[in-house]
Order: sequence, then structure tokens, then C-alpha cells
Amino acid sequence: MLKVGLIGIGFMGRGHLENYIKLESEGFPLKLVAICDIDPEKFENKFTPGNIKIGEKKFDFSKYRLYTSIDKMLENEKLDYVDIALPTYLHSQATVKALNAGINVLCEKPMALNLEQCQAMIDAAKKNNKKLMIGHCLRFWPAYEYAKELIDSKKYGDVIEAYFFRGGNTPKWSYQNWYLQKDKSGGVLLDQHIHDIDVVNWFFGLPHAVSTISTNILPTTGYDVVSTRYFFNDKKILTAEDDWLLNGEFPFEMRYRINFEKGNLIFEKGQLKVTPNEGKPFIPELSNENAYYKEIKYFANAVLNDLPIEVCPPSSSMETIKIALAEMESADNKGKTVNLI
Repeated sequence: MLKVGLIGIGFMGRGHLENYIKLESEGFPLKLVAICDIDPEKFENKFTPGNIKIGEKKFDFSKYRLYTSIDKMLENEKLDYVDIALPTYLHSQATVKALNAGINVLCEKPMALNLEQCQAMIDAAKKNNKKLMIGHCLRFWPAYEYAKELIDSKKYGDVIEAYFFRGGNTPKWSYQNWYLQKDKSGGVLLDQHIHDIDVVNWFFGLPHAVSTISTNILPTTGYDVVSTRYFFNDKKILTAEDDWLLNGEFPFEMRYRINFEKGNLIFEKGQLKVTPNEGKPFIPELSNENAYYKEIKYFANAVLNDLPIEVCPPSSSMETIKIALAEMESADNKGKTVNLI
């Protein structure tokens, strides 16, 4: 039976909490025993909702040992792993601390703010012979898993063009408004657009160059709308865009379009449609399990059975940060092409 500690129950941490409750109810050999958050009011179910419908229910916190100090939780509890759902600027520090305490770590995306912090996390995992995984949920999202399978199998040939988009309301729900501070979140580019950067990396590998244009409207965020072109050595055209200024009643949205030599995929409004060049379009049958559940279960199973982290290894997550930093450099220089290879 794995003993787990959850660090951070903001918007995303509550989503993780829901899935631990589900896993336990299904009899998975795991028990969430402790929760840590700097804000004790959260233990009274005083939450601000986010931009997607997760972690909205009321929780019974009486069944957990509750902490407002990470150090005290790590000192008092005998944990098999911790799930870190803290603000981005705290990821590296908290991860290294837990790994050095001999505890495996599942950490929310993005990995960290810079490559030095990423490397410190990887080094600590290796030094202590512990597992580390960054929670890039799209690697577990059924519609994205399906696309990955088609790309790798070349069922419809090579990719000619692909477009990725996500956007929605400005995130005004974070603790002390950290989302809207560039030095803590990296703005829309590192916090939200990072999902599609990681998808590009997962699907196609490290691009040899990027070019990013960005608009900054809010005074402290750095990046509010971004559009990036990714350059590879073949002829495919790849673009990813993000906009967190789509306010009012605009619902959060994520979508993609992938055009192959022999067909195309379009994912929008939660539905995936496949259109072969020859034959009729169809809606593929996909898993109904949510990606956060699958991501947590995958990591827990790796810890339980001492399996390697193959779907989302930390070295790949660090590559995703390398791409993001190149995009920042490009955006700061009016779209200048920045080489990665």
C-alpha cells in the first residue's frame, strides 16, 4: 500500500485530490495520508474555482493529516511519494527537498522556471535513486494519445501541417495572484502554452528552431497571447497559439488539427474526428478516463512496481522547458528565429 502526501491544494491540487479519492474507492493499493498547504483556509473548503471543472466539490479533510509546512510533513510522515501541485516557482525547491528526503516525486507542470532548476531536480532524483515525473497531462489525454499513435505508426503517412490552440479566461484565481506574475509563472507562455509546447516535443521531438510573437496587455504577466512556429528539418509546418485574455463567458478551449499525407485529425469541443483522404470520416472510440486520473495511476504504478518512467521522463520535460525558454527569447526579440539544435 503506497502512502502519499499531496502538497498544494489550489485549483490543480484539488483536481489531483479528486482522483486520489477515486483511486482509493476503486481499491487501488494507495492511500493519501497527508495534505500540505500554506493557506489553512483551504482545509475549510474555502476555494476559488479555476477555468476547468475540476476540484469543485467539498472535501472531508478530517481523514487526512494536515500541514502548513512542507518540512514538518516530510519529517513526520513516512511517504512513498509526494504529489507536488505548488506554484511553478516553488517546483524545483520542493521537489529537491522531497527527493533528498528519500521520497519519490510527481510534480505538476511546468517542470520549473529555468534549466538550472530542472537539472537540480533530475540530479536529486538520480542521487537518491528515486522516481521523478512531471505531470504533463496531455501525454495521458485520450485524444492526444490517439494522435501520437497515428504519428508514430505513419498510418496516414507523414505529417504535413499541425496546429494547436488553447485559451480562455485570465487566471485570477491563484494564491496571491502568482499566475499573473511573470517571475513566478512565466505568463501564459510557460503556464498554459507549455501544454502544447510539450505536445510538439512529445509528438515530433526537439525542433531545430522556433519563432514566437507575443502580446502583453496585463502589467505584470510578460506574455498574454503567444503564437509560435516550430521549424524541423523536413517540410512540415507546425504552429501553436495560446490566449488567456478570452474573458467574459468564453469557455476554456483546447483544440488541434493535424494534416497527414493520407488524412487528417481535428479535435475540437472535446470531440476527435478522423477524415481519411479515401473513405468516410469517423469518430474514434476513446477511453473515458480523465488524463489526471491516468497520469496519477501511471506514476503510482511505477512506484509500486519499480517501473521506469517512460511516457513522461524528466529529461523530456526539461527539453520542453528548453523549447519554452527559446520561445521567450524569440518573443522578447519580436519573433527572431532562435535555434535549439
